[in-house]
Amino acid sequence: MDTDLLKTFMEVSRTRHFGRAAENLYLTQSAVSFRVRQLEGLLGVELFSRQRNNIQLTPAGEKLIPLAESSVLLEQRIKHEVSIADDRHYQFAIGATPNLWDAVLQQRLPSLLRRPGMAVSAMAHSSSALVRQILERSLDLALVFDAPKVDELVTQAVMTVPLVMVSSEPCDHWEQAAELGYVLVDWGTSFRIQHAQEFKGMAAPALKTNTGRIALDSILMYGGAGYLPASMVSQHLESGELHEVKEAPEMTRQVFASYLSTRKNDELINDIIKQLLEFSRHD
Repeated sequence: MDTDLLKTFMEVSRTRHFGRAAENLYLTQSAVSFRVRQLEGLLGVELFSRQRNNIQLTPAGEKLIPLAESSVLLEQRIKHEVSIADDRHYQFAIGATPNLWDAVLQQRLPSLLRRPGMAVSAMAHSSSALVRQILERSLDLALVFDAPKVDELVTQAVMTVPLVMVSSEPCDHWEQAAELGYVLVDWGTSFRIQHAQEFKGMAAPALKTNTGRIALDSILMYGGAGYLPASMVSQHLESGELHEVKEAPEMTRQVFASYLSTRKNDELINDIIKQLLEFSRHD
């Protein structure tokens, strides 16, 4: 049976909404509805009772949930096992948002996951895509700036990332720095809220990006200002290429680790989280 049909069924079951399931799966709503009807046709039963905005699982749908989860998990295990080289005995998949890889994780990945016999898969996706992949069992651990509110996941804060407003020329105030050409980096929902409160009346940014590396390169090449992780800009501040904006508001972001609640006793996941906490304490 096509596991894409099962994954679609599982997402509709989780969200109880065809539209939200379509957004999470990056499909159209009509495609989601078609997949569900196709699965119902293959099984010869109705899986959902649909009454306006009230979508509920039928008894057949309730029975299918654990079977679908097992089938999707088996598919992922098969893919993992056959792709692992002879000298690798198991695989671990970790994912994070692009800006989080840039900010802190890229330089720490080798020490986190270089372990004998382990093949590592490191992925960059949006927060919603990472959550979906964990629920589909195709990802072991997700690291995000905004804590997902999903009952099936365990989520805990593991790191704090200080953000510094830097500029290509010395500036005493953020208004002066913004005139150089402001680069707005998307560091997550809480950052966007705090930024809007702190910088009321700021002109539209010259550049918007969800990647710190793009922002840094743009400021270094063309001038400007923006909030970047202290670890990313420290050497540029020391060399005089960049300058810290003195009166700019302080910003920090917490990093959250999320994984399936069924794996809360997983030794490897707990060890990686312990290492991330250690990194944070020593920064």
